[in-house]
Amino acid sequence: MLDIKFVRENPELVKENIKKKFQDKKLPLVDEVIALDEERRAVVARADELRANRNKISKEIGALMAQGKREEGMALKEQVTAQAKELEELAARETQLTNDVTQKMMMIPNIIDESVPIGKDDSENVEVQKYGEPVVPEYEIPYHTDIMETFDGIDMEAAGRVAGNGFYYLMGDIARLHSAVISYARDFMIDRGFTYVVPPFMIRSNVVTGVMSFEEMDAMMYKIEGEDLYLIGTSEHSMIGKFIDTITPEEKLPLTLTSYSPCFRKEKGAHGIEERGVYRIHQFEKQEMVVVCKPEESMYWFDKLWQNTVDLFRSLDIPVRTLECCSGDLADLKVKSVDVEAWSPRQKKYFEVGSCSNLTDAQARRLKIRVKGKEGNYLAHTLNNTVVAPPRMLIAFLENNLNEDGTVSIPEALRMYMGGKDKIVPKK
Repeated sequence: MLDIKFVRENPELVKENIKKKFQDKKLPLVDEVIALDEERRAVVARADELRANRNKISKEIGALMAQGKREEGMALKEQVTAQAKELEELAARETQLTNDVTQKMMMIPNIIDESVPIGKDDSENVEVQKYGEPVVPEYEIPYHTDIMETFDGIDMEAAGRVAGNGFYYLMGDIARLHSAVISYARDFMIDRGFTYVVPPFMIRSNVVTGVMSFEEMDAMMYKIEGEDLYLIGTSEHSMIGKFIDTITPEEKLPLTLTSYSPCFRKEKGAHGIEERGVYRIHQFEKQEMVVVCKPEESMYWFDKLWQNTVDLFRSLDIPVRTLECCSGDLADLKVKSVDVEAWSPRQKKYFEVGSCSNLTDAQARRLKIRVKGKEGNYLAHTLNNTVVAPPRMLIAFLENNLNEDGTVSIPEALRMYMGGKDKIVPKK
């Protein structure tokens, strides 16, 4: 969320930013917010005037009563009573206007970084760099669930009976591989100096609206019926929420955290051949990284975060590339975002396995995440990035490590988590 003072002073810049994100329907919000805020400030000024006048009159009443001028004192008391009623009305109006301004401000997108390419959707994202040589073997690479089934490693039919579409059972070596990847990612990030955290898997509505836009909330979040709780779509939600309404001493920054959690998503509108299997599902597990830092350090940490994901995938010999997300592909709170995509030998193309985002002070303003500096308090910057999110990451792993005989090679980095195995052997 933007600073209302910034919007007042830079309305055309804010409108131009909305146009860059191809959200022209939001253009009227800028003028509406400015008008509401002007009224709110007028209401506040009138209320302050009445309070000052009330204090002055109260002193006059005391003086008149002391002089025995009861009649004049009572007349002034009637003025105070009338003003008290007006103050009550003004307070209610101020609350309503503040809520209206906040609601509209939360719909205005953050100002994107000047380096972000302009484009309507993810089809216009820009490749930045490739890491590793993509290989297409001479033998056929089956669909990922077909590979898993040769190991008796997945049962989506039973999961459908139990929970419906978009769920799965992982079993045997595939389930173990899934856990191995998560454990390896955890230790990889700990070795890079991040503090390991297991957060709450449910959050309250004020945290939900603090970490994401209304559009994201509607498309992603599952609400717990009868309670003010939502299942998290990623541990970033509760990790950033950890700092709600806090003031952190500047010398303790940056806070660098890596968290594990299950994730739950509605995945509205998911469709297409690559949406079947375990590519896009309602439940998965994830290792995340989150940073809370000083404003001047956020771009430095942005580059560090996505590089961590690249390094992890390359340590498992999986070719990846980075994509700069264009303006139309950025969620409203994001200033800049880079996707990490892994190579799929079967599809002969890359697909997304992680996303790194810098939100500057957007989440911090909504959640009141502040820093205590030498010259006063200021808003922190927040960033997040996927370390790994299996089972989607398993697709890349299985395809890139599948041998012609149907076995799957286990890279050295994962063997300690797989009981020392250098490969897993299909049962079928």
